[in-house]
Amino acid sequence: MRSLLLLLALLLQTSLQAECLTRGTGDMGVIIERASGSLLVINTSEHDALFRVEGLGDLSHASVVFSRDERYAYVFGRDGGLTQVDILCGLIVKRIIQGGNSIGGAISQDGRLVAVSNYKPGGVKVFSSDDLSLVADIPATPFKDKRSKTVGLVDAPDQRFVFALYDTGETWILDMTDPKNPGITRFTDTGRLPYDGLITPDGRYYINGLFGEDGLALLDLWHPEKGMRRILDHYGKGEQQLPVYKMPHLEGWAIAGDRAFLPAVGHHEVLVVNTGDWKEAGRIPVHGQPVFVMARPDGRQLWVNFAFPDNDTVQVIDSETLKIIKTLKTGKGTLHMEFTPRGEEVWISVRDRDEIQIYDTRTLELKKRLPARKPSGIFFTDRAHKTGL
Repeated sequence: MRSLLLLLALLLQTSLQAECLTRGTGDMGVIIERASGSLLVINTSEHDALFRVEGLGDLSHASVVFSRDERYAYVFGRDGGLTQVDILCGLIVKRIIQGGNSIGGAISQDGRLVAVSNYKPGGVKVFSSDDLSLVADIPATPFKDKRSKTVGLVDAPDQRFVFALYDTGETWILDMTDPKNPGITRFTDTGRLPYDGLITPDGRYYINGLFGEDGLALLDLWHPEKGMRRILDHYGKGEQQLPVYKMPHLEGWAIAGDRAFLPAVGHHEVLVVNTGDWKEAGRIPVHGQPVFVMARPDGRQLWVNFAFPDNDTVQVIDSETLKIIKTLKTGKGTLHMEFTPRGEEVWISVRDRDEIQIYDTRTLELKKRLPARKPSGIFFTDRAHKTGL
């Protein structure tokens, strides 16, 4: 009987392996299907869904990073789940529940470590990307009867991670050069309620958005000894803020030329910032409260989507003139956008229509609709080679 079971297991494994793809992964990606706890593995060249992978838990605020060979996707679920998915086979390699409430993660510069940011218990945990074994547990600062939530986790050069502590207004640099002896540098003057963080594409500047006050907090990772610096201080001072229905996502910020473009919290505006001195250079009135402001890879266009109740619209901005050149009515629940690596297309998830809309970024015309179950995040494998993504 035992021999029969072993034979059946071997046959099953052989069958599953036979279904694996033998191809490059450079034009692949994944799409989160938030309501069903599943993801689609897709091919951007043919606009096809290759696999559906199920059993990934609560994906209501899920994010994904990729191994440096682009074969494995690491999925961070809201339920504390960390799942390694083989996108060539459409299979879960390993899944663990590492916390109670998670809010994203990052992969190290050398691709060997995966870090997870936790609301509960507050702190960051670091795992081996090979087998998801625990490498380091970094508890956050105590806050009342618990520990502070951690947010805005990104990878940085020199085998570091950077993240913010929401409740205690801190920013930490976690140095994982020696995994057995993690180094922590703490900055306690970030500002009130840092809700998200971003890192510039060159890995030099880390910026916190602040929900408790106007302005942003900037840290120069080349010169951390200079500490936190406030930028765009009081950009909304004296103005009546609108209710914030969804927090902007700074990870989706944009750089075009020598300017950065950021979503304004509680305003129907995109902020324009000079990256030389980090001072405001203008504002662009837009349709609603922006969630993602994303630049086409060449920087020529900015694509913006919006929070409820205006989440049926995407606007395209010319980054040179700062004028809106197209307003697209994509449908309710427009949640996320992702450019193909060279920017000829943008893929947009439209949750309430159960579809992905694919647009030509030159003509601004819809090319295809791809069915998906309540889609949200879209992640292409070229992210494996970009700092902060």
